[in-house]
Amino acid sequence: MKRYILIFVFVSISLSVRAQITLEEYRTSVMEYSWVLKTRHSQSEEARENMNIAKTGFLPSLAANGSFSVQFRDREGVRRWDFALQPQIIQTLYAGGAVRAAWAGAKLDYDIALCNEAFAMLDVCYAADHTYWTLSAMEHYLESVQRYVDIIRSLKKLVDARFEEGYIAKGDVLQIDSRLSEAEYELSVAEQNYSVAMHNFNILRGVQSEVSVQLAQTISDSIPQPERVAFESVVALRPDFAAADLSRMRAEVAVRSARAPFNPQVSVGVGGVWAPLSPNRTGQTQINGSLLAQVSVPIFHWGERHRVVAAARERSRQSELAQAQLYDDILREEMNGWVTLVDSNAQVETSMRSMLIAHENLEISTFSYSEGVTTILDVLQAQISWLQLYTNTITAQYNYAVAVSNYQRITARTPMR
Repeated sequence: MKRYILIFVFVSISLSVRAQITLEEYRTSVMEYSWVLKTRHSQSEEARENMNIAKTGFLPSLAANGSFSVQFRDREGVRRWDFALQPQIIQTLYAGGAVRAAWAGAKLDYDIALCNEAFAMLDVCYAADHTYWTLSAMEHYLESVQRYVDIIRSLKKLVDARFEEGYIAKGDVLQIDSRLSEAEYELSVAEQNYSVAMHNFNILRGVQSEVSVQLAQTISDSIPQPERVAFESVVALRPDFAAADLSRMRAEVAVRSARAPFNPQVSVGVGGVWAPLSPNRTGQTQINGSLLAQVSVPIFHWGERHRVVAAARERSRQSELAQAQLYDDILREEMNGWVTLVDSNAQVETSMRSMLIAHENLEISTFSYSEGVTTILDVLQAQISWLQLYTNTITAQYNYAVAVSNYQRITARTPMR
C-alpha cells in the first residue's frame, strides 16, 4: 500500500517540479491573444468615437454652397458665365431635446461597451482556467493509465511464471492477456485526449499546437476554497448587471429621443453670398451678408407622436424586465456555483480516502494471488477498482479546480481584475 501511495505522491510532486507555466502566466497570454477581447475593445473604441460625434451636435456648423454656370449664347449684353458662393454658420439653439438626448445616449452606449468588455474579460479568464485545468487532468489521467498498464504487466509476469510452474491453468493467462490488451487500448485513448487538451491549450494562447508545455500548478495541488461572497456584492461587481442597468437608462433616453422630432426646433446663423450683379453685364461681383433665424413647430401628425413615444416607453419597459430577469439569473448562478464548489470539495476528500482503500485492496489481492490464496479474478477486480477510484480522484480534483474558477467568474473576483 505504501508503495502505491508513494507513487501517487511522486507523480503529483514531479508535475510541479517540472513546472514551466503558471496559471497566472497562462491567463495573461490568453488575454493578450484573445480575439474576443480585441473585438470587444474595438467596439468600445467605436462607441467612444460615436460619443465624440454626438458631442459635436452642441457646436455650430460651417457649410459653403457654390455654383457656376456658362450659357452658350450672349443675350442682350448679359455675360454667359455666372457663379455664386454662399458660406453659412448655423447654431442650433433648441432641437427639441434631440441633441442632448443623442449625447446622453452615446455616452451610455460607451459605458455599456466598457461593461461588455469587462464581462468578456471574465469569460476569457474562465476559459483560460478551464483549459489549464483540463490539460492538468488529462496529464494526471494519462499517468494513471500508464501506471495501470505497468501494474497489469507486472501481474502478467507473475501469472506467466506460475503457469510455467504448473500452478495455474491457461485460463488465467488468457484473462490477464485480455486485460492487458484493454489497458493498452485505454492508454492510447488517454494519450489522444492529452494531445487534444495540449492542442486546445496552445491554440487558446496563440502558440503552435505541437509545442509541448509543462504546468506549474496541477489539480492535485491544495487549492484553497474561497469564501462565499454576499449576493449584494456580487450584483454590484458584475459587469453584465451594470450593463443591464445602463441599458435601462439608455432606453429612458430613447424615449426623449423619440419625442424630440415633434418638439419645436430653433436655430440661428450668419452667412453671405459672393456673386456677380444680376443680370451679369459687367462681370463685377459683390458680397452680401445675411442673418438667419429658423423656427419649426410641428402641429399635427395624426397621432404619430403619441404612438412613437408609446413604443419607446415599451422598449424601456422591456429593458427593465430584462434587468430583473438578469438579477434572478445571477442569483441562481451564484447559489448553484457555491453548492457545486462545496460539493466538489467534499468529493475530493471522499475520493482520496477511497483511493487509499483501493491501494490497500490491490496490494492485498496481488499478494494473496502470489501465495495461491485468491483467484486471478479477485486481482483483476481489484485492479479495475483501483483505476476507477484513481480516476474518480482525478475527476473530483478537476471538478473542484473548475468550480473555484467558475465561482470567481460568477462573483467577478477573477484574479486578473
